[in-house]
Amino acid sequence: MTVDIGERLRFVRMQKAMSQRSLAKRAGVTNSTISLIESNQVNPSVGALKRILDGIPIGLAEFFSITPSHERQAFYRAEDLTEIGKGAISYRQVGAHLTGNALQILKERYEPGADTGRIPLTHDGEEGGVVVRGRLEVSVDGERRILGPGDAYSFDSRRPHRFRCVGPEPCEVISACTPPTF
Repeated sequence: MTVDIGERLRFVRMQKAMSQRSLAKRAGVTNSTISLIESNQVNPSVGALKRILDGIPIGLAEFFSITPSHERQAFYRAEDLTEIGKGAISYRQVGAHLTGNALQILKERYEPGADTGRIPLTHDGEEGGVVVRGRLEVSVDGERRILGPGDAYSFDSRRPHRFRCVGPEPCEVISACTPPTF
C-alpha cells in the first residue's frame, strides 16, 4: 500500500488551521518545501518529515494512522469559513479540508498597513482575486499596482509576489489559488 504523504500532510495541516507558511516557519523549513511535499514533487526523509510534524505538532505514528476524509460540502455560511491566518491579515478559507481539491478560495482581510512580509511569496500554481473593499498594493516580479474595489489580479504564483493594504480602511479581497498551495 502506498501512502500519499503530501495529501496526508495537507490534511493534517488544514485540520490544525495552519497555512503552509506558518508550518514552514514553525518547522524551520522553507515555504516551498512544504508546498513541494504536499504536491508530491518531493518525498521527504523520515527525519525531515519528523521535523515538519513537530511543527504541527503530531507524532509519526499518529500521522500515519490518520485517514484523510473527502467529505465534500457544497454550501458554506460566513461562520463556516475556516480561519487559516490570524493577525493583521485574516485568511478565511471556503472548506476546512482541501485534500484532493484543485481549488482554494479565500476571503482575505488586511488591516491598514498590513502586508505579507518583505520577502516575496512564491509557490506552485496560479492565483487571482478581486478587491471588494479598500485599497491593496499588489507586487508581482517587482511590478506594483494599487487596486481598489472591483479591480483584480491574476498571475502564476511562482512569480515572486506580495500584498499590502494601503489607505486608512481595511481591505477585503476574494481570491482563488489552484492548486491549493497557499
